[in-house]
Amino acid sequence: MATTILAEKQEILTALDQRDEELRELALMIHANPELSFKEYKAAEWLSAYLEKEGFQVERGTAGLETAFTAIWEGNPGGPVIGILAEYDALPNLGHACGHNLIGTAAVGAAVALKDAYPELQGTIKVIGTPAEEGGGGKIYMCDHGTFNDLDAAMMVHPKNKTMVLRGGLACMTATFSFYGKESHAASAPEKGISALDALIQSYNAINSLRQFFTDDVRIHGIITKGGDAANIVPGHCEAQFIIRAATTNRLHEIKEKVYEAVRHSSQSVGAKYKIEEGLIYAERNNNHALAELFKQNWEAMGIEVEDPPKQGGIGSSDIGNVGQVTATIHPYIKIGENTNHTFEFTEDTKSEGGMKGMNQAAAGLAMTAYDLCTNPDALKAIRDEFEAWKKTQGR
Repeated sequence: MATTILAEKQEILTALDQRDEELRELALMIHANPELSFKEYKAAEWLSAYLEKEGFQVERGTAGLETAFTAIWEGNPGGPVIGILAEYDALPNLGHACGHNLIGTAAVGAAVALKDAYPELQGTIKVIGTPAEEGGGGKIYMCDHGTFNDLDAAMMVHPKNKTMVLRGGLACMTATFSFYGKESHAASAPEKGISALDALIQSYNAINSLRQFFTDDVRIHGIITKGGDAANIVPGHCEAQFIIRAATTNRLHEIKEKVYEAVRHSSQSVGAKYKIEEGLIYAERNNNHALAELFKQNWEAMGIEVEDPPKQGGIGSSDIGNVGQVTATIHPYIKIGENTNHTFEFTEDTKSEGGMKGMNQAAAGLAMTAYDLCTNPDALKAIRDEFEAWKKTQGR
């Protein structure tokens, strides 16, 4: 049920509404120019240039990534450092089917509206442009570089077909399996060949046979990316790519070793050789509940209905999980339509009126919660205490 917006937060909403038209233009421009992971040159420049024009100090190429940036606004000294994270990469063929055009623009809108409303706010706001969420793991590189280490809290909002402030995320990694046999004529001299494709298929089946022995949180899915060159040649080189997921990073390491053993023995069974290339590890999501509750209160004060996340299943993975290992972090979702992410229908949603409205609501939630963190020391302490307590459970 909606509650009354406090006068000081109404100032933020008013400032955001005054920016609405130009923020829509920015989001739609990014939508019309989709760029893949680590290639988001236009989007990163448009977002960072907007912030620079509004008086933010902009560092481009954060963490050595060409399309990453950090834009800083320092109000009065002595307050917390709040990170608002921006994503802006698109998906192959689908374009902005995950709504990152809205995520990046909402982050920018939130920071600028907060600065407009309270130019002397005690605290520092950092808009951090994080490229390549869709498989490239930009935030993982940035975590390794220490980009988020000085943040008291980090936030972003993702468009979806349901509004939630708490939702889990699985630990995740990719693995590419390459198989090497020996080419030969498949009809006249098959006995002289060793089939890399047989090694691949045996591995695929062996991995499938493991599924019944895994817990419900485990997800393994893969595709054959190279199955050979011609039907009359014994395949000498084949490849497959798999994604392995589990509830925690520790559990992920256990599962991957079983998968790797299946590949090793399957390859040996046909006399082929193999190579395993392991991708980045996306950590499980570590939601800060105190921060999520603060964010939820702000959305509900605006009359936005917040739903509970699914009790089981219905979750994927994101490199925001790695940020949550470094500082207090949340990753709420805002409903913009009825369609599912990563579909052509959702691509349409992310440029629709529903998408624009959701972007405004996302920016409002981010700005209002950042304001709370800068003006309410007790709320900030509760959030930091929760994170420090979590670290102790991890032996840190």
